[in-house]
Amino acid sequence: MAPSPSATADQFRGQARLPQFAAPRRYELRLRPDLVACTFSGAASVRVDVSAPTRFLVLNAADLAVDRASIRFQGLAPTEVTMFDEDEILVLEFDGELPHGEGVLTMNFNGTLNDQMRGFYRSKYAYKGETKNMAVTQFEAVDARRCFPCWDEPAFKAKFKLTLEVPSELVALSNMPVANETIAGPIKTIHYEESPLMSTYLVAIVVGLFDYVEGVTSEGNKVRVYTQVGKSNQGKFALDVGVKSLNFYKEYFDTPYPLPKLDMVAISDFAAGAMENYGLVTYREVTLLFDEQSSSASTKQNVFYHNSEKYLATYFLPFMFHFVNSDALLVYYHTPSIL
Repeated sequence: MAPSPSATADQFRGQARLPQFAAPRRYELRLRPDLVACTFSGAASVRVDVSAPTRFLVLNAADLAVDRASIRFQGLAPTEVTMFDEDEILVLEFDGELPHGEGVLTMNFNGTLNDQMRGFYRSKYAYKGETKNMAVTQFEAVDARRCFPCWDEPAFKAKFKLTLEVPSELVALSNMPVANETIAGPIKTIHYEESPLMSTYLVAIVVGLFDYVEGVTSEGNKVRVYTQVGKSNQGKFALDVGVKSLNFYKEYFDTPYPLPKLDMVAISDFAAGAMENYGLVTYREVTLLFDEQSSSASTKQNVFYHNSEKYLATYFLPFMFHFVNSDALLVYYHTPSIL
């Protein structure tokens, strides 16, 4: 229901869900992480569909400094900008009723690469005797709002077009393949292809120094396993499981893998066992890497199971998450026959 003409931003406090009178359709995000200062800056341009009369736009934001002077919707600046920290919402109030239909909301913001393994955070790793930071995202269930202002509920699906500005020597990954890349001195700007419709919690970014091993499915989908430099051999088992599993699932479900690539990344500091981000699955090292010389048979089985489950998720998360978790066990017993 749309708010009344006399309503104020306070009406949105304490609400369990975001209002439904406006919804995102497409995000254009530009992010620049600083891995030395452990901060990031960003800009968002969001195509928003206003479906009912309103003077407000209400979205999620947490642990972000939003540049209030930069906020515009269809060229209009809000008369009031209110952040309710306890509810993790940003309320934009405009002088008059917003135009019905689609419009573009723009704003700039910045934040901290935290050490809490949620949102946009930093993970430490060793490289040539030094400790370095990588930038990692973990947005499930509702932590995309700690990286960029957004409608951070699974029902609000949209397309995403990401651009990253990172040090030129680093690897920068996201859900989709690179569309184009330019290098200007120490910084490279990477534009990624637009994603399919997906929820905010499936958006993923990883920036750091990595080695990788690569394979290709029977349908031509590129599969890579990214590891810390010097550990790529430990990714070969997961790669083999990945390529063969995607081939198997394509035949088993008579459904092609819906994305052009699948990247798997081993992260040193990672709260979950693994996270099925669309096209960029992130793992704890122990659930992705297998050392033929020192790892146990149970480790190999663990790597296999986590991979089987997450590959299923990339197929079916847009439709039914509970199917993924339950059916993973069934397919888990079928898949070994292909290895």
